[in-house]
Amino acid sequence: MKTVSDLVTPFSEALGRLTNDETGRICLAVSGGADSLALLLLAHQVAPERIVAATVDHGLRDEAAGEALFVASLCKRLNVQHAILEPDAPITGNLQSSARAARYALLEKFADKQDCSWIATAHHEDDQVETFLMRLARGSGVDGLAAIRAVNGRIIRPLLEYSKQQLEHICASAGITPISDPSNDDESFDRVRMRRWLANSKLPFAGDALGKSASALADASHALGWVTEQLAADRIEKHDDMLVFTASDLPLELQRRLLLHALAIMQPAIVPRGETLGQAIAKVSGGGKAMVGECLITGGQSWKIEKSPPRRTT
Repeated sequence: MKTVSDLVTPFSEALGRLTNDETGRICLAVSGGADSLALLLLAHQVAPERIVAATVDHGLRDEAAGEALFVASLCKRLNVQHAILEPDAPITGNLQSSARAARYALLEKFADKQDCSWIATAHHEDDQVETFLMRLARGSGVDGLAAIRAVNGRIIRPLLEYSKQQLEHICASAGITPISDPSNDDESFDRVRMRRWLANSKLPFAGDALGKSASALADASHALGWVTEQLAADRIEKHDDMLVFTASDLPLELQRRLLLHALAIMQPAIVPRGETLGQAIAKVSGGGKAMVGECLITGGQSWKIEKSPPRRTT
């Protein structure tokens, strides 16, 4: 096991690489678990003048309020500005996805108020392995298998090369006992089941190796996105309320991405499932028509997209 001092330098290098500056303020997302506490401790050593911290209390567990106060107390000891953030409305629906959306929205708003250029989260190497394998099991493509990206907009993840064990070691060396979230033992969550399967697996899923694969796929995803932007600029034409473009000469993956791009222009909130898009491409490639969301796609030599006419009521 590396010493804590050995673990500080890679963090400093990652922070510099991901932010590409030495002055932008950073909002740390700190829940009180070992991962985020290690993030706080490392950032405090490397860039104490640049950081503020925030803890989100979703209101889903009675213990959460006390855990947020624990983080607030630690931040006070370290002389790090801290805030407890709470959603305006109760979390409903799919708890994991709804809580995640609320968390990032609150962090974005707080970061804006604090004039922070970046929001740092504590996703680490073990998270990357779990995410990669979960998405592989679901049949994800290039974008999905890029897994947890080191930079996503203003979100940065400087701990992706750290193992869970190393982060726990950082906390123990500082004499801090992290908070244990009971949801980490709840096997109704896919991630918990994957974590336990990995713990009992004899297969060599090395975190650094899968991390390299995810990084390579992220590069490929970025490149495909860049190509799509160029194709969209060259090929998509607007005629009144209709988009027209040629895609039949492109490889299937670029057809898919260009169609997605065009659909997003017509209906910005649209997020079609992979099978829905695949079925639409099959139909329009043969000269037929397909509906995706509120958009009617007509095939032929050129593909046309327009908003579907309103349905008649009787």
